[in-house]
Amino acid sequence: MFGYSVQRGRMPPTQPNPGQYALTNGDPLNGHCYLSGYISLLLRAEPYPTSRYGSQCMQPNNIMGIENICELAARLLFSAVEWARNIPFFPDLQITDQVSLLRLTWSELFVLNAAQCSMPLHVAPLLAAAGLHASPMSADRVVAFMDHIRIFQEQVEKLKALHVDSAEYSCLKAIVLFTSDACGLSDAAHIESLQEKSQCALEEYVRSQYPNQPSRFGKLLLRLPSLRTVSSSVIEQLFFVRLVGKTPIETLIRDMLLSGSSFNWPYMSIQCS
Repeated sequence: MFGYSVQRGRMPPTQPNPGQYALTNGDPLNGHCYLSGYISLLLRAEPYPTSRYGSQCMQPNNIMGIENICELAARLLFSAVEWARNIPFFPDLQITDQVSLLRLTWSELFVLNAAQCSMPLHVAPLLAAAGLHASPMSADRVVAFMDHIRIFQEQVEKLKALHVDSAEYSCLKAIVLFTSDACGLSDAAHIESLQEKSQCALEEYVRSQYPNQPSRFGKLLLRLPSLRTVSSSVIEQLFFVRLVGKTPIETLIRDMLLSGSSFNWPYMSIQCS
């Protein structure tokens, strides 16, 4: 079962301590000072702003080569892990729990990052064609593979259609990350409470920032369960096989988590910092 609840969060919003960060855009958020705490820390945890994913991100009609799109994908994955390492509460979890959460949710975080930076997904069929040329598969598998690519594209486009802002993306990623669905968690109840805290923060933010869109909070939450319809193995095959060969993506995630900004991609010279 998915842990996303559209009901009001059960945890009351906690008031920020003096000196907590203001939101990066300086917006007083219609007087809701609570939002200058937790959400601003989520925003500050981003390893680099969207603009540093590459100028191609902001130009959806720009033609990117296969190497460029794979490098961008690597940045999006690294960004998701590095962001998690620096958000509130996640670093305090046991390392085994951190690894379990990221291994389960990395593809959902990747889709959210892809939507946030307007990843040019028109090249996905080209990537697939190149991959199929290098490693042929049967006709029925090709059909299934291309169908999964279409699902990935649709999920990104639906998020983009909602015009999600950076604060909302940060909250959505925290809701996705703090899931009690991961196997073998040492304290699933605590992680569930962190998910609820993130959900409360999103609800407060949306209510204050978009008062004329009463259904916006529900629409945002309802996008999350469908993220799991995107096949993680297809994302891996589409974007990462060229970069890391047969290295399992779960192994890369563990290594990223443990080594942080000093992480070096195998088989490539990409700079992640």
